Amino acid sequence: MQKQLGLLLSLAFFLGAAASAADQWTIDPKHSSATFTIKHMMVSNVRGQMGGITGSAIYDGKNVDSAKVNASLDPATINTNEADRDKHLRSADFFDVEKYPKITFVSTGTVPVLNGGFKLGGKLTMHGVTKNIELTVDGPTESLKDPQGTVRIGATGTTKINRKDFGISYNKLLDNGGVALGEEVQIVLDLELTKQSDKK
Repeated sequence: MQKQLGLLLSLAFFLGAAASAADQWTIDPKHSSATFTIKHMMVSNVRGQMGGITGSAIYDGKNVDSAKVNASLDPATINTNEADRDKHLRSADFFDVEKYPKITFVSTGTVPVLNGGFKLGGKLTMHGVTKNIELTVDGPTESLKDPQGTVRIGATGTTKINRKDFGISYNKLLDNGGVALGEEVQIVLDLELTKQSDKK
């Protein structure tokens, strides 16, 4: 009996490992982007983006409850189409990229939402501070094969954070009593992922 139980446990472990291997995905940095929007002078929106998106995901292609994501961004790549502003954003006043060279997200679980879709909870670490956030996810899409035979899927995640929660509190007061920069930041992650087991 013990021998049979051992064989069953070994088989279950083998099948689980095989399924996990088949469900591994890698973020394609060439076809993924991270963009953000913040209020400027209380009258307009400034948009920017970061590159260097890397990471992986586990997803069985059917059940979003199985989805797990581990991703990172390079804040040194920040681009708001204004060189002096980007240099300031890399400094200790904001992202302090020399001290904190990565922004990371590690998922912790999924939550279904009404009318379809789901939220992906996780821990966002930025500027040396880790906070729980939720990404509202559109997708994942159905998988397809590109001309080279690589299987791909896509998904878009959106969220809002308060930059002061992460210790990024730099600002300037305006003559009218307002502030130069808003505290709320809208974030959009557009991800394309490739299936590891189908890579050549």
